[in-house]
Formats: sequence, C-alpha cells, structure tokens
Amino acid sequence: MGGRRSGLDKARAKMVEAGVDPVAVETFAHYYRLLEHGETGLIPESTIEPVDMESLADVEVADDVAADAIRKTVAIKLNGGLGTSMGMERAKSLLCVRRGLSFLDIIARQALHLRKEYDAPLPLIVMNSFRTSADTLHALARYEDLEVPGLPLEFLQNKEPRLLLDGLLPVEWPKDPELEWCPPGHGDIYTALRGTGLLDLLIEQGYRYAFVSNSDNLGAVPAPRVAGWFAASGAPFAIEAVRRTASDRKGGHFARRKADGRIVLRETAQTAKEDLAALADLDRHRFTSTNNLWFDLHAMKQKLDERDGILGLPLIRNEKTVDPADPASPKVVQVETAMGAAIEVFEGARLIEVGRDRFIPVKTTNDLLVLRSDVYAIGDDFALTQVASDVPFVDLDPAHFKVVGEFDKRFPEGAPSLARASALTVNGDWTFGHGVQVVGAVELSGKGAQRVPEGEVLSGDA
Repeated sequence: MGGRRSGLDKARAKMVEAGVDPVAVETFAHYYRLLEHGETGLIPESTIEPVDMESLADVEVADDVAADAIRKTVAIKLNGGLGTSMGMERAKSLLCVRRGLSFLDIIARQALHLRKEYDAPLPLIVMNSFRTSADTLHALARYEDLEVPGLPLEFLQNKEPRLLLDGLLPVEWPKDPELEWCPPGHGDIYTALRGTGLLDLLIEQGYRYAFVSNSDNLGAVPAPRVAGWFAASGAPFAIEAVRRTASDRKGGHFARRKADGRIVLRETAQTAKEDLAALADLDRHRFTSTNNLWFDLHAMKQKLDERDGILGLPLIRNEKTVDPADPASPKVVQVETAMGAAIEVFEGARLIEVGRDRFIPVKTTNDLLVLRSDVYAIGDDFALTQVASDVPFVDLDPAHFKVVGEFDKRFPEGAPSLARASALTVNGDWTFGHGVQVVGAVELSGKGAQRVPEGEVLSGDA
C-alpha cells in the first residue's frame, strides 16, 4: 500500500504546486481513495427501477411567478469543451451557427433579450477551462452590457492529474505536459462555485436560483416558465429531462434507487456490461438528461458547508490513453463526476419532462449541419424553434466531414435545406452547391470527389 499512498501524495503535491484550489485537491483525494479501494462507480440494474415525472406542457405557471423567479436567477454556461472530436483547438462555442453568429453570440443575445423583456438582471456567467478562457472572453467583449456590475463574466473549472492505470501514479508526459492534466468532469462546477467565492457572492447579491446548461445546447434558454415551475416547487434541485429516442440508446438515463427512493442519473460509464441491454431499453428507462439543471443557491451552500465542500457525487472512472491521438500511449484513469448526479444528494429533488426543443446538443458535425440548416428558425428572441416536422437523421462520412475545417469546405455555400428530409447519409467525398434541397431519406455514395450541383433537389424516391 505504501506505493499507492505515495501515488496520492504525488498527485496532491502536483496539484498544490499548480495552484489548484485546496477544496478541489481534497475532492480529488476523496475519489482517489475510492479508486484505491476498487470502487468502479457502477450502478447495477438490480438496484434501480424506472422513474416517472410531470411534464412542463401540463404545468400551470402564473406569469407573475415566472417573472419573479427569472429576476432571482443566474444563468451559468459550461464552456470548458474544446471541440477536439471535431478537430478544434479552441472553445467549441466559438463555432459559427448561423448568419455569422456563434453559439456564444446566440447565448449572449438570448440573455440580453430576456433581461429587457422581464426587467431582470439575469447574469450570464461562463465556466471556462484554462484552455477556453481567453478566446471566450475576447468573443464576449463585444457585448458591453453583458457583464453585471459586481459579478464576473467567468469562473474557471479545476484541473486534476491523470493517473496511470497501472499503479495510480500521476502520469508524466514531457512531450506535452498539458496532457498530464484533465478536467474533473462537469460535476466540478459545485467545487468551483464554492472555491472561487462565486456562490457566496451570488447569495450576497440576492440571487436565489441557478440555471446551469451546456454552451453547445442552444435550446437551453433560461426560460421564465421553467424558472417559475422550479421556484413554485420549493425543490432544492431539479433537472429537465426528455424522452429518450434511438439516438439516446447509449446515453445516460434517470432511475429511482430502490434502497432509499432517491432519483439517480446513471451514465453509460456506470453501467456494467451485463446491464447494457437494460440501459438501451427505451421502454424501460424512458428519460434522459438534457443537462439543464436548476438549483437553489441557499440549499447548495448549506449542503456544501455540511460536507466541507465535497458533495460526494458518484465516481465515474474513465479509462483513456494519455495522448488521445496515440492509442499506443500509456493507459490512464480520469476521475470524473457528472453535475446531474447531484440530484441524488438532495432530498426532495425533482425531474420535469420538457420538449426536445430544450435539448439541441451539438456533439458532432452531423449535429452542426442540422443546426445550420432550415430545420430550426432563430427568432427575434434568439431562441431556436423547430420548424421542420421532424429532426432528420444525418450521418456524414467521418473520413471527409468529421473535422470542422474539412466539413466547411464541403458546404461552401451553406447547409442544404433539410426541412423536408427524414435522413441524409453521405458516403464518400461530396461537396454541396448553393440551394440544394434534401427531401425524404437520401443516401449519397461514390468514389472520388463528387459534387451536388446548385439548386439540386435530392429526393429519397429517386
């Protein structure tokens, strides 16, 4: 055990030397000890049962309750992602979505519009990583009145050492020392809010509720109606859920723990191999998380104070290679937590089913093409409205479309019309001319560079 203990000592020393917040160091130590004891973070199917919930569509929210709630709300966007899976090296939220506007532009304008409409301060604060901070602040600087006096525009998520799978020692990688570090998963938001003093500051300034969502989900508007529902519920914590579809089969889902009746969020990484079929059963586990969260700032402070800053979220043990681009590089373990998992920490936490319009995440260039097309309209309030009857299934050949730079070259005149499409599958190297329309289910394939001519109507019947 001596070697193992020195692994934690070395990791701790490395974090202290890098200036990591002391509570983040203790939080990491908590999870290190769980790893050491062989904790896998798995949630067996036999310990949970399906969960049901109310739907936002059926809830009555009085206008004055909604208006009052949004005036006490702060909107926090998770913005630490670099879009590396799409070949990017800066904040994914800087990607252009429409009309020269990036995710960040649209998020800022959504907030500014709501402020005006509801006469609400509605601070917008981004949680950046050490890699996304400078680019993000530069992009937001054009919105001079975005920053609310007395509050910062950003706070930084923590970082922690990656551990060698064999022996749990902090990895050393002189070729690129940045790869020795990883973010602790978005569950770090609570540690970071407390450690930076922002949680206390928000409470001091009279805010009561936080709405937290991912910056790559433009459906996650801090909607007064949802704020009103949350305020009226009196719950300490809530998550917006959507019905799972075939594309969510591999993703996390909500369930109720049999032992104590608490709601849990089970991620794929917390599911044993023998339970993967149950995870994929959309009739059994019907709801997935949008990662749109609401919590009462006072309840969060009280819980963190009770636990010395460590919420004790379930461990997610993530195995990777130290260099993601080199499968032969040493295997490492990343200790992660999911922010939605905090639902099990709070007695009386709630779930609410929302429409798919509040969950439009962009994880791949397939998603980006749908967002840039005419499937959604962007209104004067900068909210997205689905105008197509269905969101089409898009599958672009990763050899030519996975990386944003290559993807952009193949749509030089913008995205094709997908409003009447049910599916678009592209195999091979295709470039699209101006004003192409896709109708029904269309599959393109061919050898060598191909072009869809300007104005072409691609029909699934053809």
